[in-house]
Amino acid sequence: MAHSNLNQLDAVRDVDHLDELLSEPTPAVVEALGRLEGDLIVLGASGKMGPTLTWMARRASDEAGVNRRVIGVARFSDPSREAWLKDRGIETIRCDLLDPDQLERLPDVPNVVHMPAFKFGASGDQATAWAVNCFLPGLVSRNFRDSRIVAFSTGNVYPLVPVESGGSLESDPLRPVGDYGMSCVGRERVMEYFSRTNTIPMALIRLNYAVEPRYGVLVDIGRKVLAGEPIDVSMGHFNTIWQGDANAMTLAAFGRVSTPPFLLNVTGLETLRVRDVAEQFAARFGRSATITGTEAPDALLSNAQLSASLFGPPRISTDHLISLIADWLLRGNPLLDKPTRFEVRDGRF
Repeated sequence: MAHSNLNQLDAVRDVDHLDELLSEPTPAVVEALGRLEGDLIVLGASGKMGPTLTWMARRASDEAGVNRRVIGVARFSDPSREAWLKDRGIETIRCDLLDPDQLERLPDVPNVVHMPAFKFGASGDQATAWAVNCFLPGLVSRNFRDSRIVAFSTGNVYPLVPVESGGSLESDPLRPVGDYGMSCVGRERVMEYFSRTNTIPMALIRLNYAVEPRYGVLVDIGRKVLAGEPIDVSMGHFNTIWQGDANAMTLAAFGRVSTPPFLLNVTGLETLRVRDVAEQFAARFGRSATITGTEAPDALLSNAQLSASLFGPPRISTDHLISLIADWLLRGNPLLDKPTRFEVRDGRF
C-alpha cells in the first residue's frame, strides 16, 4: 500500500483528512503487528491520541493480512468517539478502568496498549493524579499478567536539562519536577515491579510532545501569534513530534517489549527554540510576534536518537509542520482547546 509523503502535502483539508493521516501506519508498524500474535486492546481509546492510534492498529493489522480483534476501551462519555471507532471496524467496550470489577470483566487478550493518564489539574487534585498514574497501572498489570503491554509514560519523568545537552537519554536518572512528574515515575516503577515479578514483557513510551493541527506546542505558539498575544520564552526550548509518528512508534514498540520494561523516548530529533518558532508563524501570518521573558539555560528535553534508529526519523519536517498548522489556523478549522502548558517550569499542571 502506498504511503503519504507528508512533506509534500499542501494542506490538511479537514478533520476527516487529518484522521486519515494520523492513523496511517508506517512500514515499521505493519511489520511489528504482522509478527504479533493475538488480539489487541487499547485502554483509554477515547482521548486525544487514542482514536487514531486504535485505528492505526486496525489498519496495520489489515495491511499485514492479520485477522485480529482490535478493541477500544474507555468510559466513552462522548458517545461520538465510540461511534467513530465502530465505523472503522473497531470493537468498543465501555469501562471505568479504576473500577477493578469492571476491569476484570474485560476480555483476556495478549496485547495491551495502556494510555490513561491524569496531567492537567494534577497539582489541584493530587489524589486523582496518583490514582490514575500509579494505582491504575498496577491494576492493569495484574489483570493482564499474561499479556504484552505497551504503556504511555512521559518526558516529564526527567529533570530540566541544559539546552545544549541534546536532551535526556532513556538511561538517565529520573528527577521529576512536581506531582505530575512524580506520579509518572510512580507509574513506571509500579509497572516495572509487575514486569519483573510476573515476567510481563513491556515497553514504556516517554512521550513529549505530540502535535497535530488541532493541538500541541506548535498550535499553542501559533494561536498566540495569530491573536497578537505575548509569548513567554522563559521555557525557551522544547521537543515535539507529529502525532502520527508518535502513534506509529508506540505500536511498533510491541516488537521490542521486554522484562524489565523497554524504555523509549518518543519525540522529535530537534531542540526547537520557542522564539524562532514564533517568528516562523509570524512570517506566515504577515505580522510580528510579541516576545516576553528571557530563555532559561535549561528546559524539559528528551533525546530521541534511539527511537529514530529503531523506527526511522519523523516523517515530516518541523518547517513543513509549522506551515500546515499555520494554514489550518488561518482557515479557522476546529481546535481541541487543550493547551499543553509546555511553558510551565515548576511542574504544576
